[in-house]
Amino acid sequence: MPWPAGGQTDLTIRILAEEAEPLLGQPIVVVNKPGAAGTMVAPALKAAEPDGHVIGQVPLTVYRHALMNHVNWDPVTDLAPILQVSGVSFGLLVPGNSPFRNVADMIDWAVKRPGELIMGSTGVGTTAHLAMEEILLQNNVKYVHVPYKGTADQMLAIAGAQIMAGVNSTGFAPWVEKGQMRLIATFNATRSSRWPEVPTMRELGYPQAVYTSPWGLAAPAGTPEAVIQKLHDVFRRAMNAERHTSALARYEQTLEYLGTRDYRQSVLVTVEREKKLLARMNLLAKPAS
Repeated sequence: MPWPAGGQTDLTIRILAEEAEPLLGQPIVVVNKPGAAGTMVAPALKAAEPDGHVIGQVPLTVYRHALMNHVNWDPVTDLAPILQVSGVSFGLLVPGNSPFRNVADMIDWAVKRPGELIMGSTGVGTTAHLAMEEILLQNNVKYVHVPYKGTADQMLAIAGAQIMAGVNSTGFAPWVEKGQMRLIATFNATRSSRWPEVPTMRELGYPQAVYTSPWGLAAPAGTPEAVIQKLHDVFRRAMNAERHTSALARYEQTLEYLGTRDYRQSVLVTVEREKKLLARMNLLAKPAS
């Protein structure tokens, strides 16, 4: 588990593990290895025996980090996907008193005033940053990007109108419900059941702008196919357990299941898409000299 103990992903993974234990017929120990934006899982799996006894929670940032930095592991070749489990909801947010009532208002304003739009994300190269960048690049918008260290800092900046807009995952829910900020679009494939009146970016004419930062489980490369299949079957049953789906729902997450083959293909497609976007943003790791 490449995140600290007690966080939302850690809590849901522990429930998933508890549901999987009786199906697997043996105990599952969750070991936290936080740090480096959730990427510590990759070297840990690379170093493990490919026998299925060590598996990891793999966030999408693992693949992106390898594109942006020189690392001694390659998630595409060093990891063996098992299945995709879930993702999070991202939204475009503005202060509660913002004149931007919708995405078109913001884009129109920004096009007429190059460089004056001030937008925040949770860091350079994060899913929030890439989701925001893709929309603005498509409209040739020049803007000021303000990267924050985390959700709390960014939420305070939006609510206090220190920035004009921002993209974040569902840590924004309490702020929206209190009226301190408004959600004007989401990056899901379909509308959120919690905010059914809010359109998706896909609906607004950005068909590629679906960002849920999906995550799944993976084993070390070289793990036998029969072992991968057994792990897939066990965790697919476990992820559909009511305890697990209820835990995900508490954090505005839903199941986003993909089987082993489809999960791997989705990862490869996402890596190629993000490689092009990161190149446009000048964020790809420079070739080693």
